[in-house]
Amino acid sequence: MKTRTTRAKAIPRSASRVSAPVIELSWSHFGISYRVGTWPDVVLERLIGDRWEPVAISEGLLASGSVQLDTPAWRRYLDFVPAGERMFLEKFRFGRLGALLIVANCPGMLADLDETPALVSFLAAHDELRGTGELRWDEVAAVHERGGVFAVLEWLGLPASRQTLAILRNLVDPDVPRRLLEPLRALLWRPEATMVLERSPELTDRQLARYCHALAA
Repeated sequence: MKTRTTRAKAIPRSASRVSAPVIELSWSHFGISYRVGTWPDVVLERLIGDRWEPVAISEGLLASGSVQLDTPAWRRYLDFVPAGERMFLEKFRFGRLGALLIVANCPGMLADLDETPALVSFLAAHDELRGTGELRWDEVAAVHERGGVFAVLEWLGLPASRQTLAILRNLVDPDVPRRLLEPLRALLWRPEATMVLERSPELTDRQLARYCHALAA
């Protein structure tokens, strides 16, 4: 007597795949929805009708995103970011969104930024500091690739010196308030000011503001 066998139906490959979770950072700015995609596709987009379209970052978008993105949202997002980048981003609070865009668009800068985190605040505001009207990440990456961190300092209008890096590393909080960036940049070109700043191993925002006011007088 012949035994009848049945063949199991093959499961299509597409059905056996497990889709990666989509973890985004999303917020609203003046009634418009914005999002940053899952790492490594860190692209800023806004919702136009029913479509998401890339958009250039601006100071207002950075500020609103930094305020609205809370700790749980960041925790979920950072769980899918590589360990090195995640540890770096955790150094920031208000400036974390800007830091994310920088390390995603300029990955070769991570080691230098990790040594001098306060540089992130200057890079996140280079549209204003350089008067370009827009953030140019490709240009930042090219400058760094060509000349390293000292070329980036020069590109930002900062003295390209080890003393500048030492002073920036003295800042307790790498989230340098935007209002202090231009005054600090001006002070770093004054020898008498750099002597004072270099001798202050732990500069708080309050101390920095006081120095900027006193030394600029």
